[in-house]
This record gives sequence, C-alpha cells and structure tokens, in this order.
Amino acid sequence: METHLADFIRGTVDGDEAEAILRRCVHCGFCTATCPTYQLLGDELDGPRGRIYLIKEVLEGRPATASTRLHLDRCLTCRNCETTCPSGVQYGRLVDIGRRVVEERATEPRPLADRLRRTALREGLTRRWLFDPAMKIGKVVRPILPEALATKVPPKTRASRESIRPGRHARRMLMLEGCVQPAMAPQINEATVRVLDALGIEVEVAARAGCCGALREHLVDHDGALGNARRNIDAWWPFVEGGVESIVMNASGCGAMVKEYGHLLRNDPAYADKAARVGELTRDLSEILVPFTEALVAKMKSPSPRRVTWHPPCTLQHAQQIRGPVEALLGAAGVDVRLCAESHLCCGSAGTYSVLQPELATALRDRKLAHIAATEPQAIVSANIGCITHLQSGTATPVLHWIELVADALTTGGPRTGLFPGETRQAGRVRKGPGPKPIPDPRRPL
Repeated sequence: METHLADFIRGTVDGDEAEAILRRCVHCGFCTATCPTYQLLGDELDGPRGRIYLIKEVLEGRPATASTRLHLDRCLTCRNCETTCPSGVQYGRLVDIGRRVVEERATEPRPLADRLRRTALREGLTRRWLFDPAMKIGKVVRPILPEALATKVPPKTRASRESIRPGRHARRMLMLEGCVQPAMAPQINEATVRVLDALGIEVEVAARAGCCGALREHLVDHDGALGNARRNIDAWWPFVEGGVESIVMNASGCGAMVKEYGHLLRNDPAYADKAARVGELTRDLSEILVPFTEALVAKMKSPSPRRVTWHPPCTLQHAQQIRGPVEALLGAAGVDVRLCAESHLCCGSAGTYSVLQPELATALRDRKLAHIAATEPQAIVSANIGCITHLQSGTATPVLHWIELVADALTTGGPRTGLFPGETRQAGRVRKGPGPKPIPDPRRPL
C-alpha cells in the first residue's frame, strides 16, 4: 500500500514502523473473514482493512474524528487478522500506534464519563493494593450486586485446596503472579506451583513485579505500559542473573505482552538488551510442560476421561501463535478435549473490552457459548483469566484454567475433587453426585 506520511510523524520511531506495516498490506480483504466485529456489524470500517485505511488517513494528515476513534475502540486487538493475513501485516502493532495518534490528535475529546471509566480501569486494575481489597469486598457482597456488576466478580474459589508447601529444587523458574488473577482466581497460581513442584521445579516470585503493562497499552497509556515493563525487568533481573531457566506465564494475555518487551523497549539504551533477554526467557505454561507430558501422566493418581471444551484465547493462538500443547497435555491425561465451531474467534473479553464495549462483548460471548454448548462439555477450559471470567458470566457450566485439571489429577484424592458438577470433596475423599446438568443454550439474537 502506497503511503505518504505527514510531517508530524514522518521519520519518527512510530512513523517508520507504521509505514513499514502499511506497505505490506495489499488490501486483499482476507482479514475481514475472520474479524469478529466485522462479522457482527458488517461495516467495512469495523474490520481490519477498514481500520488500516482509517489509520493511514490520519498518519497522512487527515483529521482524526470521533468516528475514527470509535472504529478503533471497537477493535478487540484479537489479532485473528494476523493469523489470516497472507502478507504478514502486523496489525496489532499498527493499531496500537494508530490509537495513540488518534488519541493525541482527535478533533474532540472523549466524553467525560468515558475518560473517567478508562482512568478507573487503567489505575485500579493495575495496582494490586487497590484491586485486591476491592475484589475481596466484591466477593462478599456479590449476592446483592446488580447483575451487570456481579458477573465481573467471580465467586469464591470452587473447591478447598490443600496448603502448598513446595520443596526446594535445583531447577528454578520465575512466575508472574499478575495484577488481577491473585484476587479473582488464586487457585490458578496455586495449581501452577503445585504442578511444577511435582516435576522438581522451584517457582520463584519477584515481590516488586506487577502488571505486565498490557492493560495500559490497550488503554492508550503507552508511557505507563513502558513504565510497567521497566519495573518488571528491574524486579526480574536479579533472578535472570541468578540463573532462572524461564519466566512462566499462566495468563496468555500477560505472556503475549512480556514477549513484546524487547520490541517495545528496543530504543531504550538502558533497557533494550535486558528487555530482549526477558522476552527470550518468557514461556507460556503450556510450552514449559510439553516436554514433561509423560512424567506428568506417570504422576497422576488415577486419570479418568472427562469431557471438556477448550477455548484457546486469542493472546495464545494469534498473538503467541501457540496451538496444540494444551490439547495434547490434557488428552495424554485421558481428558476428552473438544474444540467448538469458530474456535478461532474471540470470546469478547479482550482485557477491558467487556467493560468498555459491553454490547459487542456480550454478543461475542453468547455466540461463543452457543457453539460450546453444542459440544456438550462437562466444563470449559481456557488459559487466560479474562476469558475465564467473561465466559463464566454467561453460563452455569464451570469455566476453569486448564492447569487446574492437571493439578487436580496430581492430588491424593485423584482426578475428581469438586471441579466438575456433581463432584464434591469431603474430608479428602470424593463423593460422586448425580452428574452435570445440561448446559443452557445462551443463544441470543445478534
């Protein structure tokens, strides 16, 4: 695509990157076939090709209107279009640049309510000292909250877990706890530690590490996102120098962001090399465990078939291009793993998207759950806290992180310990209930 950048961005870091990406686009339109918002709205400007054209216009000096901003806001940044694109257009990086430029040069400011909501999300979700107590209170008062708010607050942990007393091991890995996951679903980090401990791997956590920066980046706070990245690198660097094998990510959204640190900080002389090294060490939990599949299965007390539907998050299958490891691990453990129709499409969570674009997010969630219901699973499993919470808000079927199933199979009680409907745990033993109820069909007219 031919481009003629305006003076305000020509020759800048963002301008050079955007121009290179734009020139790769041949405007073929393959991306529209896999864009969730285009499928819902049918508007060319709500698909990748149209958004690329809007960004190109602004970078060439045309006004950035409120309409331009709206179409970019509606993008989920799921990056499905990147998987589809035959020309290798890095749309995710382009839309981040486009959003920053549009935010700076918009002909009119955002409405006050929108600005306040975005500030609250940006500042509240990324600080555990604010989010953790708020979530604890939310879980207590959840029964009396309005439905729209209650769906954002997960219930207390489904099943009691034994206290974790991991051993000391020669092999060491570093884990990012995350900013919202410890308060919303602490069992995910607990399960991760338990599984790695069973494999002879010690998990360490850097106390000063915090939010990965993805929330700020997608809320157009680029400088704040870089600040989060630098803080994490500073917190992790002593561990890197101390010889940790990998930096483990059990939230695919965080993994996608941290793997980009090298690119984001490539022009920072104080952090460029460290950021690149951190990105190289970062691994999704499934990547870590694949080589241990046989060892894990051998350690499972009594693996038994269960039927689950795997929802691969966009940040795993499109951003990180990881497909297959989770299905292989669970399948080796005897789990009947299924994929639903349109498994490549986003569920509508997309970080803060479900809060900022609730109608579109709900439509995508219900579409996804309708396809999942057709597979008749006992549970839904995913790999990102946002997807898990968003999907759970629309169904009574349990939505779990896949590592919970693996950890559950390693416990003394065997693989049935209350994670599934009809299974309860009493005094360390399992009592089998009447079995799961059918999943309600969540179809709604789009």
